[in-house]
Amino acid sequence: MAELGKVIPLHGDTPPVGESAPLAPPVAERDGGDWERKLAGGLAFLRRRVTGDYEVDDFGFDADLTDRVLLPPLRPLYDKWFRVETRGLDNVPDTGGALVVANHSGTIPIDALMTSLALLDHHPAHRHLRMLAADLVFSLPVVAPLARKAGKTLACNADAERLLSGGELVGVWPEGFKGIGKPFSERYKLQRFGRGGFVAAALRTGAPIIPCSIVGAEETYPMLANVKTLARLLGLPYLPITPTFPLLGLGGLVPLPSKWIIEFGEPIETASLGGAAAAEDPMLVFNLTDQVRETIQSTLYTLLMQRRSIFF
Repeated sequence: MAELGKVIPLHGDTPPVGESAPLAPPVAERDGGDWERKLAGGLAFLRRRVTGDYEVDDFGFDADLTDRVLLPPLRPLYDKWFRVETRGLDNVPDTGGALVVANHSGTIPIDALMTSLALLDHHPAHRHLRMLAADLVFSLPVVAPLARKAGKTLACNADAERLLSGGELVGVWPEGFKGIGKPFSERYKLQRFGRGGFVAAALRTGAPIIPCSIVGAEETYPMLANVKTLARLLGLPYLPITPTFPLLGLGGLVPLPSKWIIEFGEPIETASLGGAAAAEDPMLVFNLTDQVRETIQSTLYTLLMQRRSIFF
């Protein structure tokens, strides 16, 4: 029982004169709950892997492995190294099929990974981006199975339409190797968008097309030259020479810390354009492809004007 006449402070009140305030718990103790949650989550993940209590879809996508193992190492790059600023996330629907179409650059396709992380971590619905990748990705020994588990599939109309019809958010980079393998002197100048296969897939499924413009990736590995002869011998689309590669050896694989902006533009609706019949109209497909390309290009120029510096 409290002594008579002694003031007992209520929670949040200043203690009486002569009495010291309770000390705050040490940092390690305050952070203990977070570490406990991480440990519990890790143990639960291991239990699911051992018991087989996880799902893999028809394309080989393993959402549990992607969320717990494949994407976490990329977050320091996203948050601390590139300091990615994401805009227009409200233009990406919370549910249903949609096609994100973006510019491609940077010698190594880190831009696709950062776009995927932006949508998973910062979109209100935390959506996975199912990326359409080139054939080369699925011919590499270690990369191919990891790409499948991360939700990537071949960049073909059949797979794109299946994913869109199933309500997935699909990502495509129509410039392909022409975009990521272009010299630094042509930075932020979009290459040809192919024959518009991505537009045909959107038309057949009625999915909206969301133009996505990425600034910053061009400066991660500035390509100064391309050793074409050696690239052909190795079966590669290009073999870059950058300011740090091959001069610094493996150190040349560390990207430069450019400041990134990823902006998702207003959706271009396709549901009312005629479906499968519209997809067979080459003029409509061409015009819609050109519209998407011009939208991304003009947005890139606007973002470049707003950017104060490459690295800050």
